[in-house]
This record gives sequence, C-alpha cells and structure tokens, in this order.
Amino acid sequence: MLPAFDLTGKVAIVTGATRGIGRGLAEGLAQAGANIVVVSRNKTECEQAAAEIAALGVKTLAVPADITKLADIQQLVAKTLEVFPVIDILVNNAGNAITRRAEEVTEEDWDHVVNLDLKGVFFCCQAVGREMIKQNHGKIINVSSILGLVGEKMVAPYCAAKGGVIQMTKALALEWARYHIQVNALCPGYVETAINAEELKNEKVRQYLVGKTAAKRLGNVEDMQGAVVYMASAAANYMTGQVMTVDGGWSAQ
Repeated sequence: MLPAFDLTGKVAIVTGATRGIGRGLAEGLAQAGANIVVVSRNKTECEQAAAEIAALGVKTLAVPADITKLADIQQLVAKTLEVFPVIDILVNNAGNAITRRAEEVTEEDWDHVVNLDLKGVFFCCQAVGREMIKQNHGKIINVSSILGLVGEKMVAPYCAAKGGVIQMTKALALEWARYHIQVNALCPGYVETAINAEELKNEKVRQYLVGKTAAKRLGNVEDMQGAVVYMASAAANYMTGQVMTVDGGWSAQ
C-alpha cells in the first residue's frame, strides 16, 4: 500500500509556496519525492524557498508570478514545461484575506480577495488543466478553507471566495474525470505559521480560535502535509470532487 503514496519523479506546481501553509505543502510533497515548482510574487523569496526545498533531495524551479494575471499564469506553465516534461500535480494555495466589517468592505477589498482567492485559482486550473488533458492524467488540489464551509464574522469576501473554490472544484472534477484528472479541495482550519504569529500574540484572539476547535489547539503545517500527499498520490485515484477538511474538529460543531 505505501508505494501508492510515493511521488518520486512527479512534478508539482505549488502557488504561494514560499511561506505559511504553502511552504509546508511544498515541503511535504518534496519529502514524498516530488519535484517542486515554487510560485510566488516575490522573486527573491521564490528563489530562496526553491533552494531550501531542493536540499530535501528533489529538483526545484522558482517561477515568480502573480496569479491574478493571466499572462503570468501562462508564463508559469510555459517555464515549467521548459524544465520538466509534464505537470503531474497542481496545488493552488496562494490566497489572502482582508478583515473588515461587511458594511465597510470596499470594491477594492472585494476585488483583491476574490481575484486572488477565486479568479486566480480558476485560471491556474484552466492553464494547467489544458496540459493535463493532453497528458491524460493529473492531480489538482485547491486549498480552500473551513470558512468556505462555515461562516465567520469580518471576512465576508474571503468566505465567499473560498466557498466558490469548493464549488468550482466539484465542477472541474465532473468535467475532467474523463481525462483521468482528479480535482479535490483541502480545507485547513486555523493554522499557526510565521504569517499570523503577530496576530496570535493577542491571547484573546488565540483563545477564541482554540475554543473553536474540538482538538483545543491550533493546526500546524505538518498537519496538512499528509492530506496533500494523499490527494496528490495514486492512493487517491478514485477520489475526485471531494473536500478534505483538516481543522481539528472546527467544522464538526
């Protein structure tokens, strides 16, 4: 059974892979043997992350890109195929949230969140999906959020976008199953990373978030790695259009 989880030689594009959950997912895939295409808007961070992940014994490629721009997405695919023969795995992780009362959200706020968290995810799926159709195989993992499943105050655009990612995942799974492409979503709970370290210094915030979970702790990136390796592997060949929730029981309440 364990060989089914082996990703040796597979090629995985991971967006938002320089830090936070995305970095953890990229490292988890690399530990399973996958070669990693590191995608981020910051060129320096992208190259540094690629070098550090390569130390795990895999090949890496740094491709700076803004996934809200279709030209950047097309260039990402082209650059990947200049170095690697195929794209086996796409992990759409890049995303962001703006914390604001719903009545104060501006059009700029809405567009910023939805363009990155939903529009960019779709067009990455489309561009990579075209190649996977030619290959007649592929794995797409869209990182949504528990807030795509349950509501939360102060983040209405984020909830809308992440909910959209889940429904889009199901639609693409139905369209592309004939090409042996599996499309699934990962819904993390609240994961503690360097990105939110400052926010979590506020003990009231930390206790509120911990109180939401049945596990009575926040998640970490290691908690997400097993899920993404599974969905990227042959072990998940019969799983498509599904939502895997790794949230310490938050959404069970």
